[in-house]
Amino acid sequence: MSARLFSVTYDEARARFLQAAAAIGAGVSSHVHSLEGMADEEIATDVALLGAADAAKLFIVSSGTHGPEGFAGSACQLGLLGDALARRAADRGIALLLIHAVNPFGFSHLRRTNEDNVDLNRNFNDFAASYPDNPVYEEVHALLVPAAWPPSAANEERLAAAMVRLAGQRAPGVSSGQARHPDGLFYSGAAPAWSNRTVREIVRHHGAGRRHIAWIDIHTGLGPYGHGEKIFGRHPEATLRRALSWWGRDLIASTAADTISPRTTGHITSLAPQECPEAAITPSTLEYGTLPSSEVRRALRGEAWLAGHPDALPELAAEIRRAVRDAFYVDADDWKGMVLGQFRAFALQTIKGLAGECV
Repeated sequence: MSARLFSVTYDEARARFLQAAAAIGAGVSSHVHSLEGMADEEIATDVALLGAADAAKLFIVSSGTHGPEGFAGSACQLGLLGDALARRAADRGIALLLIHAVNPFGFSHLRRTNEDNVDLNRNFNDFAASYPDNPVYEEVHALLVPAAWPPSAANEERLAAAMVRLAGQRAPGVSSGQARHPDGLFYSGAAPAWSNRTVREIVRHHGAGRRHIAWIDIHTGLGPYGHGEKIFGRHPEATLRRALSWWGRDLIASTAADTISPRTTGHITSLAPQECPEAAITPSTLEYGTLPSSEVRRALRGEAWLAGHPDALPELAAEIRRAVRDAFYVDADDWKGMVLGQFRAFALQTIKGLAGECV
């Protein structure tokens, strides 16, 4: 049953990933974090490479950029390791690179952000330049992260009214990222995080000498329940045309008016052309819906509050962590089946598209 591919803790997900990778003879390496997990376990970003080390084409699948979103991403990677698709890719001269738990601290501790409250999908930016101002976020920061948790009814009413008023604004929006409030939501950080440096090293090493790199980064928490939106960021027009030919007309550019994706600066796949400038890059994000956006937002608010209140009562801290997990991982068989089915179709499209590219 496909639901069995989903783990209940980071530690379980990691052990199953490493075991599955070793079982099919993939090359495995681990980048161990200096901190420990919630159960005092070792945490790491683990990497599995299947296929020829010198293959001209590389297909990357990454999971857990946003901590507990890794439950879905890890299941997709585990499914791929046991699927004939992986062998089919190798037979077509495509190497498969799986990056498991980009944010192992958040995955284990049930935090979308990392150990420094950094939203990693806002952290892959040029720190020599100023992060874009976000006046929309400035309007609601104090409401998003109240002094006490749970928030008062008055706070909830004021925030709801503000979100309705700001709903039509797209560039930037509340979730587009911000660099002024380390205690806030969608914080970009002031320097490259450990995960940023680690993933750059992984992609630089495994991407060296490749002529074409495709990348799917798996996310959850936005959109209709169980629906996987194929999101394409800001890239050259020729890359968009290639992506549409691979993935179909349901691929949605993040700049489009009808996308669920916020317009962000510093998303993870933007590192690929920087670290592998000689390769053609075809990147995408696969975003699965979970709960209504108001519930997801409340979970993120609680997470930010808890990060600033490490002395919170254990019962309250556990309640907040459960809410964060539930916002990004739906423990229901129908949702799990939707996640895995759509991912497999997307992976098949990617393999076929990459195989057809001349290098």
